[in-house]
Amino acid sequence: MVYHDRVKPVLYCATTNAAKVREFQAALADYYEVRQLPGMGQIAPPEETGETFEENAALKAMYYSGFCEDRVFADDSGLEVDALGGAPGVHSARFAGEDATDADNNRLVLERMDGVSARSARFVCVIAVAVAGSLMATFRGTVEGRLLTGPKGDHGFGYDPLFYYPPFGCSFGEAELHRKGEVSHRGEALRSMRAFFETAHASDSSRSSSSNP
Repeated sequence: MVYHDRVKPVLYCATTNAAKVREFQAALADYYEVRQLPGMGQIAPPEETGETFEENAALKAMYYSGFCEDRVFADDSGLEVDALGGAPGVHSARFAGEDATDADNNRLVLERMDGVSARSARFVCVIAVAVAGSLMATFRGTVEGRLLTGPKGDHGFGYDPLFYYPPFGCSFGEAELHRKGEVSHRGEALRSMRAFFETAHASDSSRSSSSNP
């Protein structure tokens, strides 16, 4: 379902990461109006105590949905490096410390991988949707690649400059946003979420039609 002149349904995203908001909006622009949760910057974040991306995404979605009457989605995503036993994993955003910058995290990963030839890695994203504190569903996306020995590209954020995607022949940091979104972990999870909502909408419409002959 693609909306043109019709008003698009609104989905609220719970993140303070402006780059993520842009990716969410770009991926869902034909279907939904994605807005940052009102007052997001003033809401104290929950402690991310989960051991998996699913647990943390669900925790955040349920927590932030308590501040909004509509559907709220949150994501938990990160980089898994096989040679590091899956690290940084759920600790990707704070791999080099609680106040670490993207550059700090990238630097530490490169230090840990110094001299390592086996550089397979993947990005993982799990998106969770909740309403009024109750979890509706979670959606997982992954993309396989390998780590470079140094950052390349100014696009994207996080570990994108280190993540080489063979089909593109470049890093995610060198790929344009729309191109990255077609194959990325976040793009895959967003498409699954969109399909879930469209299926639910179709079912609701069918039930409404059958009850009103």
